[in-house]
Amino acid sequence: MAKSVDDRPWHTPPMTEQAPFFATAPRGLEDLLAGELAGLGLESVASQRGGAVFGGGLAGAYRACLWSRVANRVLFRLGSFEADDADSLYAGVHALPWREHLDADRTLAVDFTGIRAAITHSQFGAQKVKDAIVDRLRADLGARPSVDTLNPDVRINVHMHGRQVSIAIDLSGDSLHRRGYRETGTLAPLKENLAAAMLLRADWPEIAGAGGAFIDPMCGSGTLLIEAAMIASDTAPGLLRTRFGFQRWLRHDDEVWKSLVDEALERQEKGLEQLPAIIGYDQDRSAVVLARKNIRRAGLEGRIDVDQVELGRVSPPASGGTGLVAVNPPYGERLGQSHELVPLYLRLGQVLKGQFAGWRAIILNGAGCQVGLKPERTWVMFNGPLRCSLERFEIASQADEARVLPAEDLVNRLRKNQQHLKRWLARENISCYRVYDADIPEYALAVDVYQTDDGRWLHVQEYAAPSSIDPARARSRLQAALTALPTALDVDPARMVFKIRQRQRGDSQYTRQSQQGRMLVVNEGRCRLAVNLTDYLDTGLFLDHRPLRLWLGEQAKGKRLLNLFCYTGAATVHAAVGGARSTTSVDLSNTYLDWLGHNLELNRLDKAVHERVRADCREWLTHCKQRYDLIFLDPPSFSNSTRMSGTLDIQRDHVELIQRAADCLAPDGLLIFSTNLRKFRLDPSLGEDFVVEDRSAWSVPKDFERNSRIHQCWFIRAQQ
Repeated sequence: MAKSVDDRPWHTPPMTEQAPFFATAPRGLEDLLAGELAGLGLESVASQRGGAVFGGGLAGAYRACLWSRVANRVLFRLGSFEADDADSLYAGVHALPWREHLDADRTLAVDFTGIRAAITHSQFGAQKVKDAIVDRLRADLGARPSVDTLNPDVRINVHMHGRQVSIAIDLSGDSLHRRGYRETGTLAPLKENLAAAMLLRADWPEIAGAGGAFIDPMCGSGTLLIEAAMIASDTAPGLLRTRFGFQRWLRHDDEVWKSLVDEALERQEKGLEQLPAIIGYDQDRSAVVLARKNIRRAGLEGRIDVDQVELGRVSPPASGGTGLVAVNPPYGERLGQSHELVPLYLRLGQVLKGQFAGWRAIILNGAGCQVGLKPERTWVMFNGPLRCSLERFEIASQADEARVLPAEDLVNRLRKNQQHLKRWLARENISCYRVYDADIPEYALAVDVYQTDDGRWLHVQEYAAPSSIDPARARSRLQAALTALPTALDVDPARMVFKIRQRQRGDSQYTRQSQQGRMLVVNEGRCRLAVNLTDYLDTGLFLDHRPLRLWLGEQAKGKRLLNLFCYTGAATVHAAVGGARSTTSVDLSNTYLDWLGHNLELNRLDKAVHERVRADCREWLTHCKQRYDLIFLDPPSFSNSTRMSGTLDIQRDHVELIQRAADCLAPDGLLIFSTNLRKFRLDPSLGEDFVVEDRSAWSVPKDFERNSRIHQCWFIRAQQ
């Protein structure tokens, strides 16, 4: 049998008593919710795990439903009891006076949750509760209500913690975060009550009351903008909702509810007259369109400005003054998974420091990236299951900040390297080069400069740190380095791409790292070549092979070139621009062969003369009947791609591979073999059949001379 916690028969207290209500809140926001409810004038407020309890009678519960910006739900707690099993759960629910709350003409639904509950299956628990309610009403009224799980007239909330069961009427219905201004089915990265919680943590009501402005530089669908406007205009967040859970409840008092709504409408009308500047920006046109739709649905059209502006161009309103910058930047599951995030966060920090001195900022940081500012206060906040850091900043003017240059030793080395390369770059007309390659062990980065048709870019790769390095220290140095790089190399932070360099296996070399699809064009020698700095681990152009490509362009006139494992075909293009009679390029990847096609088009080359073949190079060579004057063989160190037969291990297989390729050489032809396997050793037996010349030192360019083992290269000719 069910047993009441206080050993008394359960009865529903009349509404004139201080009936126990409970408002639920997202994790970590219980204290904020309690303060909000107290600010609404509710009585006996106390935060508890998962929310806050309060009194104040029915009018207080309605006020919480209408005005709470943080709560998920408002529950009228009918009582609690202990239950060991399904039968005692049924008995405890059956004992409650359900005819006071719904009748046979109304529909119901049951939400059942538990923590280490005696009944572990929520659907089974909900079914037992539903059976108990229906059976009790059938016994009392001679008829039973129906079940409607989507839009019930009365929603019953049941929570079981161990053996203890709590039963409540859900007065909110749908979660209160659903304000009613977002289009149905539209997903958003931030729920409305989480956005409101951000603003309350930032003290936005006080800032707005003093006339401060509000800016969201990455506004997305506009949630922060709308919540900021509702707070600043004293608009009740529940005014747009057309349905609450209490409206079909038998104990609903419509007169009390309507008086609260009338009061809220009056307050909104007055508040809108004093609304400060609220401005949103986003570089994505579709986000701007969606934000404007949501603003219109919220009844705030003309009161919030939203424009398509790139982050670096965001600035305060021309009217002057200070205010609040609030932003929920994108984030991945862990640092480095979305490679653009680190530069993005650093750039956000630079915009704040450079444009918003004297302002306050609040950032929901789910990526764990630093913005280059020290938070004045930090809270843990959960966006769904993701643990985030809610960071509040007081932005000082740059003149007031201690001008400590981050990663000063790295900056000095970068400038030294840049000066060392300056004359050589100008003399050789080189626009894409490596300026830093882990010169200082504490900064294990490779930094490449790409001068593209679209401007100057940085491509930054972090080498995986050894296990002996403290992860926190390594991460701190990485953040300092990434903060310093754009300034040190005079590049817009938006044009810095960051990746983590890891050993590639199988098809992983073909796997997209991002989905931006942005092709940029660079010049190398007489060629124009497409690069993609964001979407793949490699960019489409191996900078260390530059001397080989330029040499091929000079030597290929009137000759036939075979490019094996051709990648994006940069060597092919150099040979073709240099006057090659024909070229054949072989690779397993359609992505790379299409890329080569694009490179051929960039240089206005006839594709009919330059054959592209999708094949396993080893298998293709066994059927090759043509003879080539030049063969460029640059295979991967290892591959177990499912698209090829067996595996390729270049140390194990290089003799056979070179011999097969050499069989395709014309008389007096030249085979160029290259590998970036650092521990590679060329089999000396190849000297019995071929003239082998080590050209590694010649083939490594000046910008890679700090890392002379970046690749090895041999010129191989048949014995005469």
